[in-house]
Amino acid sequence: MTAQVQAIRGMSDILPADTAVWAHVEATLRGVLGGYGYREIRVPILERTELFQRSIGEVTDIVEKEMYTFDDRNGLSLTLRPEATAGIVRAAIENGLVHNQRHRLWSTGPMFRYEKPQKGRYRQFHQFDIEALGYPGPDIDAELIIMLARAWRLLGIRHLDLQLNSIGMPEGRARYREALTAYFRGHLDELDEDSRRRLERNPLRILDSKNPAMQELIAGAPLITACLDADSAAHFASVQAMLSAAGIAFRVNPRLVRGLDYYNRTVFEWVTDQLGTQGAVCAGGRYDGLVEQLGGSPMPAIGCAIGLERLAELFRLGGGAAASCTPEVYLVAVGDAAVAAGMRLAENLRDGRPGLRLEVNCGGGGFKAQMRRADASGAVVALVLGEDELAAGTIGVKGLRREGGQQTVSQDGVLAALAPLLDHPPGN
Repeated sequence: MTAQVQAIRGMSDILPADTAVWAHVEATLRGVLGGYGYREIRVPILERTELFQRSIGEVTDIVEKEMYTFDDRNGLSLTLRPEATAGIVRAAIENGLVHNQRHRLWSTGPMFRYEKPQKGRYRQFHQFDIEALGYPGPDIDAELIIMLARAWRLLGIRHLDLQLNSIGMPEGRARYREALTAYFRGHLDELDEDSRRRLERNPLRILDSKNPAMQELIAGAPLITACLDADSAAHFASVQAMLSAAGIAFRVNPRLVRGLDYYNRTVFEWVTDQLGTQGAVCAGGRYDGLVEQLGGSPMPAIGCAIGLERLAELFRLGGGAAASCTPEVYLVAVGDAAVAAGMRLAENLRDGRPGLRLEVNCGGGGFKAQMRRADASGAVVALVLGEDELAAGTIGVKGLRREGGQQTVSQDGVLAALAPLLDHPPGN
């Protein structure tokens, strides 16, 4: 027997039973974003490696350990995108969207990181990315978070808590780096290998450590809020006031710094305790210097990414139901002439009842075999078309989920016969 080819570890299939949930979650997000003036942008999955080195920061786990990077046939270093913001900013610069302009954008698709696979963390994962370019004030920060809260409500998701912080501007972070470096140097023997490596180049990354043995030491480190400049402090106070006025509950977490180097001022995470260790479902913040850092004109910006695997799982855990893809009607057609006529009739029925989920039997089979397929399909009604019905211009209508026999109606009267069965299915 030929050996079976399997999926790459950490890259999962999303099967038809799950895609309806994904489609519902994505459609809800699209609808909410459209209501706030956001438009879709689509960017490549592959980018030049330098894009992520310059944006994310070279002293990060993503760049140092997790990127899928390779040289193409011309020796150009390429990387499968580990996140979407850098690619969207690159596209905005390259296509002239940054000079004295404002854009509200969203994008969705797969991202790639070479991490240890576990529940809620995969090597290919999917994000819904939201970016607002050209907005300097705290109002866009607050509106972005308020918009996300609306999305959670529409999806019926209740177990999400908002954590908020400000990491200030580069000058304040430079002072904070000095304070952090001095603190951790005083505890050098307690640092793990990763933290020692980060100490000189980027000590803020030590705060992201998930090593349990490091948590007590990290808890005693200086707080970044002590190094905020006056403008950043006022910006953060305004964000909090707007969220409070809108009835959005949040907790200020002074340890929240986010894992990417391009962030400044407002940072936030929506976290849950329903998914084990992978608690962050949505995270983001401001990145006012990134556009200029990647070669564009100076432009303020804020954005976030939603983990779709985690959001879909929360939707399921909350008992959310997506629109069914199960057929409502199954058309049984016995005989070559009935098959051809059945195809034509099915198209007429779809025209007459938009949205009708009608599956026509394909692949042949006798009457009993086709009726077994009809029942297994989950359809509410079977339509039966054979030689006798074809000759008489009629069709059989048989309910599959309730007691009762089969009725015979004219082919012109099929929609009228279907209406009571479909509008009031069993159990309703």
